[in-house]
Amino acid sequence: MRRELVAEARATVRFETPPGEQLQIDFGERSVEIGGVATKVFFFVATLGYSHRLHVRAFGHEKQESWFAGMESAFLAFGGIPREVLLDNARALVLHHDPSSREVVLHPRLHAFAKHWGFRIRACAPYRARTKGKDERGVGYVKRNAVAGRRFASWAAPEAHLEAWTRDIADSRVHGTTGEAPRDRFLRDEASALKPLTGLPPFTTHRDLVRSVGTDCAVAIDGNAYSVPWRLIGERVRVTVGNAIVRVHHGGREVAVHAELKGRHGRAVDDAHLAGLVGTRDRPIHREPPGGLPEPAPLPALLRPLAEYEAVAGGGF
Repeated sequence: MRRELVAEARATVRFETPPGEQLQIDFGERSVEIGGVATKVFFFVATLGYSHRLHVRAFGHEKQESWFAGMESAFLAFGGIPREVLLDNARALVLHHDPSSREVVLHPRLHAFAKHWGFRIRACAPYRARTKGKDERGVGYVKRNAVAGRRFASWAAPEAHLEAWTRDIADSRVHGTTGEAPRDRFLRDEASALKPLTGLPPFTTHRDLVRSVGTDCAVAIDGNAYSVPWRLIGERVRVTVGNAIVRVHHGGREVAVHAELKGRHGRAVDDAHLAGLVGTRDRPIHREPPGGLPEPAPLPALLRPLAEYEAVAGGGF
C-alpha cells in the first residue's frame, strides 16, 4: 500500500496543448558573478506549450513588475499573445489558492494586466510544480546550460548573453520531446496561432512607496540608494518606480529623478543634490558608468589647512 501511495503521488499524466494555447512562466534564482561580486540574479523563463520555444530575462528581484515586464517582453519576442498563461502561486500574483477547494484569488493588478493583453490566467495546483513541468525544466536548463560557471562584467552582459544563447542554442537544438527545433516548430505551426499584438501599448506598472531620507542624502529602494537634496534629510518622501525610472517627490514637487539600478548595493548620485554641503566645493563629478556600479569619487580636499584647525582646538594632540 505504501508503494502504491508513493507511486500515485509521483504519477504524472502528460498533456500537450495546441499551438498558441498556453504559455508557462516561472522564476529561478542563481548566484552569478557580476563585476567581480557574487550577485543573486532572478531569471524569468517563459515557455510556449506547443513549440517549447523559450524566452529568458534577468532581473534583480522577483517583484510584481518583474513578472509583468517578463511577460510583456515574451509577447514581444514571440510576436503575439497566447490564449492562456499558466503561472505559479507567487505571492506577487496570487493572493490565495486553497489546495482543497482550488479556489484562487488573484492580485487585482494581475487581473488588469491580463485584461489589457487579452489572455486568461491559470494558476498551477499548490505544491504541484509538475503542473507546469515544461517551464520547470526550462528554468533548470537555463541554470545549467546558459549561466552555470559564467562571469559577467556588468548587468548588461548577462542580458545580451541570454538573448544570444536563446537564439543560437535553446531555440535551435532538437528538442527531446518533439524531435524538432523549437524555432522551426514555432514558425510552422504556432506563430500564426498567437493573438496579434495589434499595437497594444505596454501595461504601465508603477510602485508608489514612502521613504525617509537618510543621513547619506539618499533613499533606499530594493537594496540600492538614490540621492535626494540634502536639505530633505529626515523628511518622508514619496517615491514612484516604473518604466526603469525612480522619481522622488516632496511637498507635491519632484525633487529627484534617477534611472533604476539593477542588482543590489548600487548608488545613483546627482551631485546637484549635495551642493552647499561642507566638503562638496569643487567636488569631482562622478556618474554611474553604463551597466555597472559607480566608481568611488576621490576624497574632497580640506577647506582649510590643518594648522588653523589645530590653533582653534588649542594645540596639537
